Amino acid sequence: MKRLTALLCACLLSAQALAADKVELLLDWFINPDHGPLIVAQQQGYFAAQGLEVSLVEPADPSMPPKLVAAGKADMALTYQPQLHVMVGEELPLTRIGTLIATPLNSLVVLDKGPIKTLADLKGKKVGYSVGGYEEALMRAMLKPHGLTLDDIEMVNVNWSLSPSLITGQVDAVIGAYRNFELNQMDIEGHPGRAFYVEEEGVPAYDELVLVINNQDRGDQRFARVMAALEQATQYIVNHPDDAWKSFVSYKPDELNTELNRRAWADTLSRFALRPAALDEARYQRVGAFMQEQGLAKRNPPVTDYAIEP
Repeated sequence: MKRLTALLCACLLSAQALAADKVELLLDWFINPDHGPLIVAQQQGYFAAQGLEVSLVEPADPSMPPKLVAAGKADMALTYQPQLHVMVGEELPLTRIGTLIATPLNSLVVLDKGPIKTLADLKGKKVGYSVGGYEEALMRAMLKPHGLTLDDIEMVNVNWSLSPSLITGQVDAVIGAYRNFELNQMDIEGHPGRAFYVEEEGVPAYDELVLVINNQDRGDQRFARVMAALEQATQYIVNHPDDAWKSFVSYKPDELNTELNRRAWADTLSRFALRPAALDEARYQRVGAFMQEQGLAKRNPPVTDYAIEP
C-alpha cells in the first residue's frame, strides 16, 4: 500500500511539474489581431492543455525581443522573417521554429482616388517610410520592373506616422503599411487607400511573423507543444471566426474591442499559418538570397542552420 501511495504521489508531482512548464514569449509589438492564434491559445486553454504556462510579453522596444532570446534572457520571441535573415547574417544564435503569419503584410499604400495608379506613377513623388534599409530595399525591388530606381523618387522618413502623412499630403505613398491595418484605418477616417502588394511587385513571398528560439534550445520539447497549441488555436479561428474574435477581445476587452481591430481581424484570418510548425526550405532560401542581394544580410547560409520543424 505504501508503494502504491508513493507511486501515486510521484505521478501527481510529475503532472504538476508538467503543468508548471513556463514559457516567456516576447511579442513584436503591442497585442493586436496579428497575434490572434497566440491569444486564442491562451484564452481557450490550449497552452494549458499542453502543460504550459505561457507569458505573452509586449516589448518596450520592438527591436529587442529576438536579441534577448539570442542572449539567453527569454525563451521565445516573435519577429519578422526578413529580420531573421539579417540577424542570422550577423551570427546571432537564433532558430525559427514556427510561423504565425504566413504571408507578407507589408505593402505600399496610396490614396484610392489619388494620382498613383501604377508604380510607374511614383516617378518624382515622395514615398514615406519608417524603417530605413529594409524598406528602401523593398522599394528598389518594386521599382525595378517599372524602369525606375530610388533616384527617381524621394524617400521621406515619417517616423511611423504612415497613414497620417499620406492623408495630409506630406507624401504621395507609404511603404511599410500593413494591409490589414492601414487600409482599414484610412477607410474609418474617410480617406480610402489602395495597396500594392510587395509579393506581386518583385519581392519574394515570405512569412511576416515567425517564432524564434535560441539555437541551444532546439531539443526543448516545450516548443513543440507551443506549436501544437497554436495549430489547435488556428483551427478554432478558421472554424469559428466569430467566437474566436470574442475569445481574442476577452484578453483585454477595453483595449482590443475596437472597430479597427474588428476589421483587421477579418482581414487577417486567411493569413494565419494553418500548420505553424511547417517549414518551406526553398522559400526561406529564396528570401535569404533576396536579402543578401539587396545588401541587407551578410550571408545566406543553409536553411537548416537557422530554421527547423520542432
